[in-house]
Amino acid sequence: MSRSSWLVAGLVPGVERRPLKKLNADEGELLALLKRWTQEAIMAGRTVARVVLAYEAGRDGFWLARWLRARGIEAHVIHASSVAVSRDRRRAKTDRLDTALLMRALLGWLRGESGHCTMAVVPGIEDEDAKRPTRERENLVGERTRLINRMKAALARLGVRDFNPALSKAAEHLEALRTPEGGDIPANALAEMRRDMARLQFIKNQITEIERERLCRLEEAHPQRSRADGMVRTLSRVVGLGVETADMLVHEILARDLRDRRAVARYAGLTGSPDESGSRRRERGLSRAGNARVRRGMVQLAWRFLVFQKDSALVRWYRERTSDGRGRTRMAMIVALARKLLIALWRLVRTGEVPDGVRLRTAAPVGAQ
Repeated sequence: MSRSSWLVAGLVPGVERRPLKKLNADEGELLALLKRWTQEAIMAGRTVARVVLAYEAGRDGFWLARWLRARGIEAHVIHASSVAVSRDRRRAKTDRLDTALLMRALLGWLRGESGHCTMAVVPGIEDEDAKRPTRERENLVGERTRLINRMKAALARLGVRDFNPALSKAAEHLEALRTPEGGDIPANALAEMRRDMARLQFIKNQITEIERERLCRLEEAHPQRSRADGMVRTLSRVVGLGVETADMLVHEILARDLRDRRAVARYAGLTGSPDESGSRRRERGLSRAGNARVRRGMVQLAWRFLVFQKDSALVRWYRERTSDGRGRTRMAMIVALARKLLIALWRLVRTGEVPDGVRLRTAAPVGAQ
């Protein structure tokens, strides 16, 4: 699937040939092609009970799968990294070969052989939209950090090191800045700093707007968002866990229907990568195959947990295993703590089971971050 064209391969019952058709990137043409192939199967004397279509996950996301399902087509989205490919350095790779590879993977998956590929869960458009504020805020925070670092670097080149451009009134003090030589900031550098500070203030206002809208959403009672918002309120009662982290965890992982605690840890990429062959047994570290946002957030939360929940059973478990004081041990065990903490929070929002020794606030801190 590209921006301009889609290459569609089919397996039509009763038809010996393997049809392969290149279409414009248009869902209407795709649906018409599927109906035509269905009619060919019926004319060949076959009964068509269902029509199955799958495509590789990419920039088009899940809208096509939702659109096809609404019209009676069983649509699936294949995880791109789950399809095994040849490891030859100079293997041939064309759209035609990739289409045949996806077809073999889909047929194996339909036979019940899960090792051929993995299907992504197709979320509803409301579920996808609920993730946007947290992800937008993450991008804005990164842009804010980039701007601040760039302004500090520009000032450092001029020898100015005692000025913080992140302060709210920093723009008012630009004119008074002096270089170590005693001169003013050069005109072009000063103009650039003003523009950067204007952009920085604009980004700060957008971050504040996102946070304000989220708090208003949590205060309102909306039937379609009651389940997710209830989870956010529950997590926000945990001391050391703010609304921003709670909102990210709920919409990225906790609101999903995951089977058990192992599935929760795998989705976050907090499981190990064992390397076993014969008598050799070793661990290669984190698999990092899951949701990177959840993984980063949980590791950061685990460090905060050591400060705010010192009497909890999870923190005591961590302290016992890092009593040797080695930094390498602490770094390895903080990941284990993050995994255990994520599973404990999953149980908290699912069953209401409070982790042993974890302190809760009397009410969710709706105004806190």
